[in-house]
Amino acid sequence: MYAGATIVLKYLRYLLTASNGKGHGIHSPFVFRFVQEVLETKAGDDWFTKIEAERNGLLMDKSVIPILDFGAGSRFGNKTEKKVGDIARHALKSPKYARLINRLARFTGAATALELGTSLGTTTAYLAAAPGMLKVNTLEGSPAVAARAQALFISLHLQDKITIHEGDFAETLPLVLQKEGKFDLIFMDGNHRYEPTLTYWNQLLPFTHRDSVIIVDDIHWSREMENAWEWIQQQPQVSLTIDLFFVGLVFFKTDFTQKQHFTIRH
Repeated sequence: MYAGATIVLKYLRYLLTASNGKGHGIHSPFVFRFVQEVLETKAGDDWFTKIEAERNGLLMDKSVIPILDFGAGSRFGNKTEKKVGDIARHALKSPKYARLINRLARFTGAATALELGTSLGTTTAYLAAAPGMLKVNTLEGSPAVAARAQALFISLHLQDKITIHEGDFAETLPLVLQKEGKFDLIFMDGNHRYEPTLTYWNQLLPFTHRDSVIIVDDIHWSREMENAWEWIQQQPQVSLTIDLFFVGLVFFKTDFTQKQHFTIRH
């Protein structure tokens, strides 16, 4: 795992070298439209306000719940119990990136989504709230965390669009894939290590199609994750990747005649 100072230096380098997304270095019409409709737009809707109100409630929640972690652990310590507010503060995707994921679902017209790593459920809710989204399957290893996420879905009246699968991903993921078939959008936010990331990729790939998008979380979190991201970029099925530093986006469009990789400031 990288130290905080190393991440800061990497992020500063990213800011200095990434395209600003306003046309410079963007020669792909698809990516240019992605920048305009996903990165540059400030548009939101009532769902954004509702979900952020729930996030604020989680941040103020001082109750303590047991934690069961099957993954690489937390950046902020591997305790067996944590305050809900601490989980919300450190583990949830920021509003900026949760909204980006919602807009990406809108942009791609996704109707089905799979999320590896529910946490307290705010990003799951953003996915389910995207127009056209019919069903989100989400996987969470920790029973107490899954229960809090389910309470959030009920509070937002999104429970009919979200199915949460509780337990070790090694057991739950194959079952979900076998039952549900192909997905339009997949968010990989589970085990931030090299080998598990590649294992998930190989499991997930047969359940994508030419218009699918895979979001890989924390691609610069550690050297292992950077190696995994570089490996994913080299896979023959991948036609386009976009590095936004905290997340990487992977596309499979068969009408792209040449593999393209973009790093765009966000």
